Amino acid sequence: MNVVSKTLLGVFSIVFQDVTLFNNSILENIRVGKKDATDEEVLAAARLANCDEFALKLPQGYASVIGENGSELSGGERQRISIARALLKDAPIILLDEATASLDVENETKVQGALSHLLQGKTVLVIAHRMRTVEAADKSVVLSDGKVAEAGRPAELLVNENGVFRRMTELQTASAGWSI
Repeated sequence: MNVVSKTLLGVFSIVFQDVTLFNNSILENIRVGKKDATDEEVLAAARLANCDEFALKLPQGYASVIGENGSELSGGERQRISIARALLKDAPIILLDEATASLDVENETKVQGALSHLLQGKTVLVIAHRMRTVEAADKSVVLSDGKVAEAGRPAELLVNENGVFRRMTELQTASAGWSI
C-alpha cells in the first residue's frame, strides 16, 4: 500500500451494514480498530458502543469466541462491535454505510446510542435509504440513476413537491402505517 493510501485510510473509520468479524474473541475483534490498543482501551470503546450488555452475558465475557463472522451474535451485536472498532480507531472522518438498515427497532435504538458516542466532533458521511437516518444532517445529497438529483438540508428538500427526497420520505412514512 502506498503512503497516500495508508494516510487516507488512517483518517477514516467505516461502519458497514455487513460487518466482517473473525472467529476470535470479542476483545480481539474490537482490537482490529487499533492493533496496538491495550485491553483497557478496547474495553472502554466496547462500553461506549454498548457491548457490555451482551458480552458480559457470555460464558467468558469479552474473551468469548464469537464464531466465523460473528455467527454466535445477533446483527445488532455485530454492529456494536463494528462501532467499538471505529471508536477505538478514533479517526476524524466516519463513513456510515447503511449502518442500521438491517436491524430491528430494539437493536437500532442500541446502535443509535452507540453511534451518538462515535459521531461526536467528527465529520460524518452517511449512506442511507431510510430518510429518518439523515433527517438531522447538515446536508443531504440525493442520488438518482447514478447522478446527483438534489442537495441541501433535509428540511429544505422536503419543500420541493417534485423532489426525490420528498417522494422517498412520503413513501417511507406511508409504509410505516401498513399492517397485515
